[in-house]
Amino acid sequence: MNGRTRSRLVVLHVLVAALLLVLAGRMWVLMVVNGEHYRTVAAENRTRDIVVPAVRGSILDVEGRPLVRNRTALVVSVDLTVLGRLPDRGKSVVAELAKVLGTTPEDLQQRTRLCSPTVPRPCWPGSPYQPIPVDDRVTAKEGLQILERQEEFPGVIAQVQAVREHPEPDGASAAQTLGYLQPITQEEMDQREGLRVTGFAGVDLIGRDGLEATYDADLRGSPGVRKVNVDARGRVTGIAGEQAPVPGSHLVTSMDAGVQAAVENAIAEQVDKVKKAGGKPAAAGVVLEVNTGRVVALASYPTYDPSIWTGGISQEEYDALLGKKRGEPLISRAISGQFPPGSTFKISSVAAAVNDGNSLRGTYDCPGSFMVGDRAFQNFEGQGHGPMSLHTALVVSCDTIFYKFAYDAWLKDGSTKPVKNPKDPMVGMARKFGFGTRTGVDLPGESPGRIPDRTWKKDYWAATKTENCKRAKTGYPEVSSPTRAAYLSAIAKENCLEGFVWRAGDAANFSVGQGDVLVTPLQLARAYAAIANGGTLVTPHVGTALVRPDGTVVRRIEPKPAGKLPVDGKTITYIRKALAEVTTQGTAAGAFGGFPMDKVHIAGKTGTAEVYGYDDTAWFASFAPAEKPEYAVVVMVTDAGTGGAFAAPAVRKIYEAIYGLGGVKASLPDGHLPTSLPEVAP
Repeated sequence: MNGRTRSRLVVLHVLVAALLLVLAGRMWVLMVVNGEHYRTVAAENRTRDIVVPAVRGSILDVEGRPLVRNRTALVVSVDLTVLGRLPDRGKSVVAELAKVLGTTPEDLQQRTRLCSPTVPRPCWPGSPYQPIPVDDRVTAKEGLQILERQEEFPGVIAQVQAVREHPEPDGASAAQTLGYLQPITQEEMDQREGLRVTGFAGVDLIGRDGLEATYDADLRGSPGVRKVNVDARGRVTGIAGEQAPVPGSHLVTSMDAGVQAAVENAIAEQVDKVKKAGGKPAAAGVVLEVNTGRVVALASYPTYDPSIWTGGISQEEYDALLGKKRGEPLISRAISGQFPPGSTFKISSVAAAVNDGNSLRGTYDCPGSFMVGDRAFQNFEGQGHGPMSLHTALVVSCDTIFYKFAYDAWLKDGSTKPVKNPKDPMVGMARKFGFGTRTGVDLPGESPGRIPDRTWKKDYWAATKTENCKRAKTGYPEVSSPTRAAYLSAIAKENCLEGFVWRAGDAANFSVGQGDVLVTPLQLARAYAAIANGGTLVTPHVGTALVRPDGTVVRRIEPKPAGKLPVDGKTITYIRKALAEVTTQGTAAGAFGGFPMDKVHIAGKTGTAEVYGYDDTAWFASFAPAEKPEYAVVVMVTDAGTGGAFAAPAVRKIYEAIYGLGGVKASLPDGHLPTSLPEVAP
């Protein structure tokens, strides 16, 4: 062996030794440094995690009656990831499953396709990596056919689980307030760290609206995990460990099912009346506890059946919920609808006028019309009442007195050339009453309403100037009435040239809740509650407490008061006494004829708001008993007529239901809401 060969052998030996050292080092890292990690991985290859759904908590009324609860159902789901690995991508499995479930393959394919802006319902709005529920009303016979022939149904799961249902105690629906559930999306799963999903309703459905959305985290609970041992074929051979799910808490609300049903029935009756007269109404009703802000009832029309979300929803049903053709029933008019309040707004205007220096005990003339600048602003039907007190002005709803208050204040502020920092007393007082801002109710989608002022007027003019200037030139040829077309053209020309100016007419309309003023029914109920309780602006809330299934109270829900009205106590008392006569001698006397005021005296105010292109919006805002108020009740009906004819009768029926008057069974036998929490059955 020559030297060259020996050198090559030495190099080879060195390389082999180096490789052995590297191998030994790698084995040391695997076995010593990372040994625990790989032992865990090896164990996981023999186990599988199964997420165990938690039962979602119920939503209860103030007496503990379930407004939303769970029912046990056998649910069939399809796993697209499994079907996608089959030779025919699962078509034969879907066809066989359709036979078992008594439907068509096309229907199942629609239910399992993924939703997108171009895909109509039914479709799956959740994650594509979850099993997709296709039927939640499966019979035991159908379920057994799937379970006993599992080899014929790869990717098909039949499992008993909880499904949401709405029992409607006493006929109370409260659909918009309770809300609904929908599958969680992939984006939401990505955003929620640590969220475990299974594809089953108990875990993967989340609240999309109403109380279901606000208290979703509390209602959903925490899913458990079951570790099972599996063999090489993936068959379960035993349970390695289990972490039990934690069921969701029950939400106890301040709503009373009997009162809720009464409100829904009362507004539905008035809506039917308006429909028979050719109108296309919407309506809302609110019952609020004046001292605490607890919401006793919240109703909106048109409404819908919340069970429509269970088991998938068709495109036609979905369009009906969102479309204007059927009145957008998904929207809660009580908290999201914004409407001109008409004369119900005068409680704020009286307080503003008195704070601005007008005598609370003074006498004021109530002519049939009042000149605001160069325009005559009229009372309802042009009727004059002569000299009167502010008390009588509220009782008979005199508009011209308020026009003068507003006009005089506008002149003091410099008219069209305002002084620096104008007072605008009525605008400021309206904001103090809570108008123009959200009440803070524990429901999503609340609207702020609108309190127009000089800044808003400028912003609105900038946004509409182009259209107004165009209409000033072209007019309104599509309007059939020449008089109406000429009026609209004149308004367009005026707005084009000086629409940014806060004019006398703006101030006058504001004082009687017309013009650009918009409020929600809940805002108005809160304002009347503040008058009723002596000046405290409450924060409305529906949730009262969260309670574990074993009855343990997790937490009580107690919102803080929103503030105090900047109104003297004598003024508040004066307004309350005036409102108490509206139902006996004023604009609502006809609606309350024969009502037992000696038992429960109702105080309130009618409102009749003009809306272009429709009949008047009818309002009645109230509180009772007048001497020691407990509840504020507000009803609003659009495209109807006067508040005394269309809203006040509904409010009367609600009070009859609350107190058990007029031959009606009392929803609140002693007239009070319970102050203690109901017992929650395990």
